[in-house]
Amino acid sequence: MPELPEVETTVRAINKFEKNVLKEIIVNNKNLRWKVEEKVEEFVKNKFIQNITRRAKYILIFFEDQCLMIHLGMSGKLRIQKIKDNYFKKHDHVELIFENEKIVFNDPRRFGSIHLTRNPHEHRLIKNLGIEPLSKSFNKDYLATLCKSSNLNIKKLIMDQRKIVGVGNIYASESLFLAKIKPDRPSKNVSMTECKNLVTSIRKILKYAIKKGGTTLKDFYSADGSEGYFNLELNVYGKEDKGCKICHQKIIRTVIAKRATYSCNNCQI
Repeated sequence: MPELPEVETTVRAINKFEKNVLKEIIVNNKNLRWKVEEKVEEFVKNKFIQNITRRAKYILIFFEDQCLMIHLGMSGKLRIQKIKDNYFKKHDHVELIFENEKIVFNDPRRFGSIHLTRNPHEHRLIKNLGIEPLSKSFNKDYLATLCKSSNLNIKKLIMDQRKIVGVGNIYASESLFLAKIKPDRPSKNVSMTECKNLVTSIRKILKYAIKKGGTTLKDFYSADGSEGYFNLELNVYGKEDKGCKICHQKIIRTVIAKRATYSCNNCQI
């Protein structure tokens, strides 16, 4: 599933369409996670794009009085394609047409979605989301406050999108390894110093993953066609029974909240 670094990488790839006119949107298949409303095609014709940004895992394309929200779902991706290269791939559900190029939304599993709204921050899918982990608001005090009042283990806590957005399964395991905290540790037992280390680790892991273009586990590519290479840097995720890079003991795999979790019992406490 595309997570925050993959979505951020995608946004950066399509930022070049800011200050351009979106000629039209062609919806080839309306049946995504939620049916694409007809007003999406009707409204955007010849609309000027003011800004393209991200909130959590939502790509936000702002016009003067509306915003197009795109969520990539489980398997979705955007692809930039020349208009003259008029080929079509299976699962190309939506096309954003510009003068010389187009952005194609491809989603084999159709868990992605597209919405048109006046205020995305008040949209039902966004308004109750937590803070951005790369923002100044995400600090040791914020995390410590969450930990004190939570009955969750620390991995589940940092993956709770109502509290902190964008820390997906891969990045949670990697951040906890870097912070030397076991993923199943009760949040209430995480100290202020450990909260500080974990905030630093989450920021470091996410920033580095963005720099590397995200994580290619199956077929993630940025919209500009570049692969994500962060998977080459993974310390624990997917490394079951392989030696820890620090102590050389075997990495173990457990299941937390139905998600595969990887850690080192020796380095993490």
